[in-house]
Amino acid sequence: MNRGEMLYEGKAKRVYLTDDPDRVWVEYKDDATAFNARKKGKITGKGQLNNQISSFFFRYLREKGIENHFLETLSDTEQIVKKVAILPVEVVVRNRAAGSLARRLGLEEGISFSRPVVEFYYKDDRLDDPLINEDHIRLLNAATDDQLAMMRQTALKVNRLLSKLMEERGITLVDFKLEFGLNREGHLLLADEISPDTCRFWEAATGQKLDKDRFRRDLGNVENAYREIWNRLGGETRV
Repeated sequence: MNRGEMLYEGKAKRVYLTDDPDRVWVEYKDDATAFNARKKGKITGKGQLNNQISSFFFRYLREKGIENHFLETLSDTEQIVKKVAILPVEVVVRNRAAGSLARRLGLEEGISFSRPVVEFYYKDDRLDDPLINEDHIRLLNAATDDQLAMMRQTALKVNRLLSKLMEERGITLVDFKLEFGLNREGHLLLADEISPDTCRFWEAATGQKLDKDRFRRDLGNVENAYREIWNRLGGETRV
């Protein structure tokens, strides 16, 4: 398979066409952004680590029956995925108070919820990805009712699976963001990435943050935090 012209460059990845119209070539970057790219930087080795971690999670979820766009890892920073049209709805699942939810509701960070909280955000950088509800999604024609129901159901299943997986490795899955896309046949697939860029991971014993909050809050040792997640998953890295 050959890499073609660049289709899209985002904050953390470049996406290229291939000679297969149903597959694209994804390259993970070391670039780091926060607050809708108002804060920018680079994290040495982040592209390699996120490629490895995301590949691991997508393989694991497929084994558990969750269809997704991942196909294969090509190199330290590259992978092949199914080509999908990403829906403009981000699904966030929260198990503890953190980030914007803690600020918005005045909750103490770290409070555990009796059941997961599911939120939807409109994927639009110009609007800072605002929080939306199901009526807004219908108004915007951002997803059908059936698609939205499937996204919610899948997100909650992902939460159960990954929470258990990480708990076994001494990590608390605080919250995470998922994106979904439609393939050429209109079938809904889990897509984008699952990594310390899109999840909050806390060390269970100490509460130490092992995710992009270390970059957001200038806590330092960002690359070591990402590497620790990969190590807990049983990986080895040459970063």
